[in-house]
Amino acid sequence: MSDSTPRAAPASGGGGSTALRFGIFDWLDQCPSLEIADVYEQRLQMLEYADRAGYYCYHIAEHHSTPLSRAPSPSVFLAAAAQRTRRLRLGSLVHLLPLYNPLRLIDEICMLDHLSRGRLEVGVGRGIQPWELRLYNVDPQESRAIFREALEVLLMGLRTGRVDYEGQYLTFRDVPVVMRPYQQPYPPLWYPTSSPEIEWVAREGFNTIAGALFSPPRALPERVSTYWRIQREHGHDPQRINAHVREPKYGFACHVYVAETDSEALRVARAAYQDFFANFNWLFALRGDPYVERLREFDPLVEQGLMLVGSPATVRARLQDILTLTGVNYFAGVFAWGSLGTERILRSLQLFTEQVVPALRAGNSQPAEGAE
Repeated sequence: MSDSTPRAAPASGGGGSTALRFGIFDWLDQCPSLEIADVYEQRLQMLEYADRAGYYCYHIAEHHSTPLSRAPSPSVFLAAAAQRTRRLRLGSLVHLLPLYNPLRLIDEICMLDHLSRGRLEVGVGRGIQPWELRLYNVDPQESRAIFREALEVLLMGLRTGRVDYEGQYLTFRDVPVVMRPYQQPYPPLWYPTSSPEIEWVAREGFNTIAGALFSPPRALPERVSTYWRIQREHGHDPQRINAHVREPKYGFACHVYVAETDSEALRVARAAYQDFFANFNWLFALRGDPYVERLREFDPLVEQGLMLVGSPATVRARLQDILTLTGVNYFAGVFAWGSLGTERILRSLQLFTEQVVPALRAGNSQPAEGAE
């Protein structure tokens, strides 16, 4: 499942990749029975196993002022993860660009790329939660424009080693960038979205990912098809932002819990999800915003394919249905969440790795049309 460098993208083909890959997505939410230091250790143990098992990448979200994230600085946690792993790629999903001075973020990206010896993946975004942006005095209505300027500065510094930029929100005068990335011209970039921005994402060659409780599998086939069509049309454009990534990924992310039987998995996961939802909903509830109330109930999420819960055979069959329906070439499981606990997390991940992944890889690894 792992590869330390981006592979070549196929010239054409439905899924756009020669092989299905597997990764891990993590909000790094609070477990009610653990101290924060123990939550970090729990996740690092999970990453040590994923590293040995050959997972492609670990992706961590960025959120602020909420128990949904006990790693509001993705860079700090990824620096620790880089020292506990050797093959696993590591990345933010995403760094919220409106909250950063892009010059400082350039330095952090370069440091992380060297600390991991070229295993860094960088997710960028503007932030989807208005409350969090306002906490940092960022107007949500201006976040898209700020994001675009920050991205231009970020790429300018990483590409050229110098920033000379004047925009509406950001101005830098002939700033030398002494730190340089380990990977050239810079680490692979990700931009997760379920919006009409998918056309821009595909045209620029970004890796992307959907799901994560907000996009059920049935909503994805048209978006994924659009992404691969535009990728084929622009795949040889050397000016694309992510042109150095020859095999882009369209991923699907969702909660996973695997146990020996369906009944055991459902019993444990149903209870653990209530603690996860409390973390997920915390900031919304504080502000009186009912936006995520629709995600409170566990069973509908399982039915919609937003949670994969069951025995290895059940999870394998349901995930295969999702892969067939959507046409994605990457799956990022959320294996650690709520009150599952370290032992259950590691056992679930082991069952998934040993009894789900091999069959899915065998059934989804045919070269796409036109692939090298």
